[in-house]
Amino acid sequence: MKKAKILIYILGIILIIGSLTSTFIVNESRQAIVTQFGKPVGEPRIEPGLYFKIPFIQKVQFFDKRYLKWNGDPNQVTTKDKKYIFVDTYARWQVTDPLRFFIRLRDERSAQSRLDDILDGETRNAVASFNLLDLIRSTNREPVVSEDYLQELDELEKISVGRAKIEEMILEKANERTADLGIKILDIRFKRMNYVDEVRDRVYDRMISERKRIADQFRSEGQGEASKIQGNKERDLAKIQSEAVEESEIIKGKADAEATSIYAAAYNKNGSSRDFYSFLRAMESLEKSFDDKTNIVITTDSDLYKYLKQAD
Repeated sequence: MKKAKILIYILGIILIIGSLTSTFIVNESRQAIVTQFGKPVGEPRIEPGLYFKIPFIQKVQFFDKRYLKWNGDPNQVTTKDKKYIFVDTYARWQVTDPLRFFIRLRDERSAQSRLDDILDGETRNAVASFNLLDLIRSTNREPVVSEDYLQELDELEKISVGRAKIEEMILEKANERTADLGIKILDIRFKRMNYVDEVRDRVYDRMISERKRIADQFRSEGQGEASKIQGNKERDLAKIQSEAVEESEIIKGKADAEATSIYAAAYNKNGSSRDFYSFLRAMESLEKSFDDKTNIVITTDSDLYKYLKQAD
């Protein structure tokens, strides 16, 4: 009786293990193939669901169904016009035929290594086949110039292909080489491009020289404008001073003429008026000519002596 119970327990455990090892689940993000002694058996399991296999003999290999990324290593490449640049790229790819993928590549690590060879190689070939301008520009757009000193850049050098078209060409050639690998490259992009250090330093030097040239141009124009303003200021100042002197002389002339007229009119009146104005003129002369510390010697026939004597 005890032996029968033990046997039942053993059979139950075997059945449980067998049921667990004879089924597998494929979720929405994965796909699978079944292998027997290392060789694939049956069709790939692409749709999500519950599947069966022979326990202990057959094994399941899972592969990601989602988009996978590939990051290239930055490489130094020479363009068609002999410019040395570093090119950094990235791409997205997907396992489209898990059975072929397993036969040719086995796993994702091998696929990444194979993509390194294919994408890096096609990228180098493309870069070497086109000029630098085609690699960094996509269209023959017209530049928008907002500063007068940049008017010389109204027209940019024309490109023949453009960056987007080159990326499409790399993608097309790379997919031709991956067609028998069970994968598809969805897109490839230039992540970054830059000159090598030596060339970049020379480019920076040229940029600095160009900015200094523009700064010198601004300084020269500013100095010219300052000289023009200074000249206009001196001209206007001289004109204002000349007009002021002219106007003051006119005013003085009018005043002198009016004073002369008043004096003449006074002399033309009776004798007492003439004597009074003569007296005033003499006093004005005396006030302007002497002070309290001045000693004078005058003759007895002087008009001034006459008025001073009368004052006594």
